[in-house]
Amino acid sequence: MAHVLMTVTGADAIALTDGTTHPTGFWAEELVELHRGLVAAGHTVDVATPGGARPTVDPGSLGGDSADELRAYLASIDELIAHPRALADVKDGEYDAIALPGGHGPMVDLAADADLGRLLVDAVDRDAVVGVLCHGPAGLLSAVRADGSFAFAGRRLAVFTDEEEHQGGLRDASPYFVESRLRDLGAIVESGEPWSVTVVADGTLVSGQNPQSSVATAQRLVEVLAAR
Repeated sequence: MAHVLMTVTGADAIALTDGTTHPTGFWAEELVELHRGLVAAGHTVDVATPGGARPTVDPGSLGGDSADELRAYLASIDELIAHPRALADVKDGEYDAIALPGGHGPMVDLAADADLGRLLVDAVDRDAVVGVLCHGPAGLLSAVRADGSFAFAGRRLAVFTDEEEHQGGLRDASPYFVESRLRDLGAIVESGEPWSVTVVADGTLVSGQNPQSSVATAQRLVEVLAAR
């Protein structure tokens, strides 16, 4: 069975272009479904954040009919979440896979985290599994090699689209659009309709477009790990 590093944002707010700040963190459904799917398949999961900070759940992700169930699941793994590893302490090659759930938080810290970038470049170089979901692909932006090249250039992936950001995200106040940033760096973004269940698997890179894709992304990630 695989040993998976779930890399989670430590940010709890994002600065908007209108001068305000917006509360953020990790998106509950995405972390829960990735964790649930991996553990149910027999894999072990550790959590790491920048600086080892306890991650904050995005308050916007705890609405709707599933809120009580999500809160209960998060409570059941609170010991794991409360004591994350610091990304700087994680060694290259230590984990079989890296998983990045979303929420807008990764745009704040993971997108420029040098230690995450180091771990992702190492993962690409040894063809380890990387799973990203919704805004989680913002973390991929950190994977820049010493020569300035983007480690995921030419790779196919799904990400929370610019259109979805305009429709139901931070809209024009977003400090940047993750889809556009990834395209600019050479990633090949394959988008489904807004809010559709869309998962893209390109070899060992598994990605889901939005929260609606959480369960399907976890399932595909488990399938890719099983094939290793």
